Amino acid sequence: MDRRELLGVLGATAAGLAAVTGDEARAQEPGGDMHDRCAKDCAAAMVACNKGFHHCYRQVAEGKRDHARTMHLCVDCADICGTAAALVARMSPLMAHTCRAAADCCEGLIAQCDKLGDPEMKGVAEACRACVKSCREMVQAMGGR
Repeated sequence: MDRRELLGVLGATAAGLAAVTGDEARAQEPGGDMHDRCAKDCAAAMVACNKGFHHCYRQVAEGKRDHARTMHLCVDCADICGTAAALVARMSPLMAHTCRAAADCCEGLIAQCDKLGDPEMKGVAEACRACVKSCREMVQAMGGR
């Protein structure tokens, strides 16, 4: 299984876990809608970061070395966001830690995307901004733990 297939499976798993919780679980869990939104925003950021990685990879292959750091940040951020999506979807007691990490990683990538000024990276930055917002709200709702 190559990296893309693995990441696709991870994203599908996160989405599936979010769907499995259903309305009954949301009714029992305070902030169930927040969990859904956070899991979806993290999964969307993971996908956008992987697409950003591929775009930067092509740019580096064409000799645009300024995309190398962004490429590295994209792939790392995708992994962290994917983990956060999975942990939030299954309402793990560790989700606050991964949400904090995802938000921090996304903020770093947003700064790099803005610095790069590449129009194709705007979607990555937008997805990361949504992830930051949802993750920061999740951490705050959990008492900052």
